[in-house]
Amino acid sequence: MLQAERPRVGYVMKMYPRFSETFIVNEILAHEAAGLDLELFSLRPPADGSFHESLAAVQAPVTYLTPSVHKGQTVWDVLAGARSLLPRLADHLDELLAADVRDAVQAVELAAAVVTRQITHLHAHFGSVATTVARLAAALAGVPYSFTAHAKDIYHEEVDGDDLRRKLADAAAVATVSDYNLAHLRAVHGDAAAGVVRVYNGLDLTRFRHQSPAERPPVIVAVGRLVEKKGFADLVDAVALLAADGLEVRCDIIGDGAEREALARRIAERGVGDRVRLLGPLPQHQVVAHVAGAAAFAAPCVVASDGNRDGLPTVLLEAMALGTPIVSTDVTGIPEVLDDERTGLAVAQHDPHSLAAALARLVDDAPLRCRLAEAARARIEEDFDVARQAAALRRDVFGLDDATAEVAAVIAGAVA
Repeated sequence: MLQAERPRVGYVMKMYPRFSETFIVNEILAHEAAGLDLELFSLRPPADGSFHESLAAVQAPVTYLTPSVHKGQTVWDVLAGARSLLPRLADHLDELLAADVRDAVQAVELAAAVVTRQITHLHAHFGSVATTVARLAAALAGVPYSFTAHAKDIYHEEVDGDDLRRKLADAAAVATVSDYNLAHLRAVHGDAAAGVVRVYNGLDLTRFRHQSPAERPPVIVAVGRLVEKKGFADLVDAVALLAADGLEVRCDIIGDGAEREALARRIAERGVGDRVRLLGPLPQHQVVAHVAGAAAFAAPCVVASDGNRDGLPTVLLEAMALGTPIVSTDVTGIPEVLDDERTGLAVAQHDPHSLAAALARLVDDAPLRCRLAEAARARIEEDFDVARQAAALRRDVFGLDDATAEVAAVIAGAVA
């Protein structure tokens, strides 16, 4: 009986692990450190070629749901296998039939796992397909669900407003990663978003030690997927302007993505192939070393042509924690951590000239770097410690608290 009552949370993700989603791993590790019992579910197998070393510390088991349905027999087999476990199956048949067949099959599989593994709550990351599956599975299994809304799942032009509104209304609670997102969701989706709370993505600050930027070489670092919303095209143009002004700088861009070839062409066209390097994806310890050794961190984020934008980039928080002064824009939640001239330098979107001027200030002015870096670290310590943010998620979204998690850990040890 104790085992049945102990809280167990199932995390649902479109793809796990994913190289660019270190914030999810940070969150999982913080929950595990607090004693929360987790299981992880991925709708797709991982497609990235490399992973961060912190993944090795995750203890929760991972289940990969059926990624595709090629035969009708697969559907019947899944339904037949789950029928005895899910007495609510017939009640939700219309919803299953209205869903994409892959989503429906995965929802039934997930619901069966929820029942057999005595999972008490489902939580999805991103309000898109992971929440679609989690919502259906929760209804079939009779457990609550929640999700974290980030950015693309809120702002992209392909987001179905009615679908998102339904997910918001049906969820036990919803988290989002910035106050900007929170205000937007409430303004656009009204009463359906009444249960949304802001929970920042957090960092394990023991892994991001502050180092004084007083003595740094003239290196600018940027980290992120090579996609339009990151604004790296503007960064290449800014470096070209710095070069034209005679400033000796190097710029390293870490990451990979669909824009890699276009950026390589732009670097060649601007004549800065000797100054801008596309380093590709790197393991986190190498990313930390690059960021911690740079005079400036550039995050020239923009609202992309399809509406996509960053919520609040984790790499920006990491740079601030490490003592590397930042330059960024006013996209979505960034002004919540970037107080211009106090915790970093703010520039307008799509403005390479302002970006170049801000980067030149940081490269040339060691006292400015130190002043900004100290205030930035204090800001991160105040609101972005992962243990504190994960505790807020457990309390405000999962309906648990640390006392519950501690009891769960004791029960888990007794059962084992």
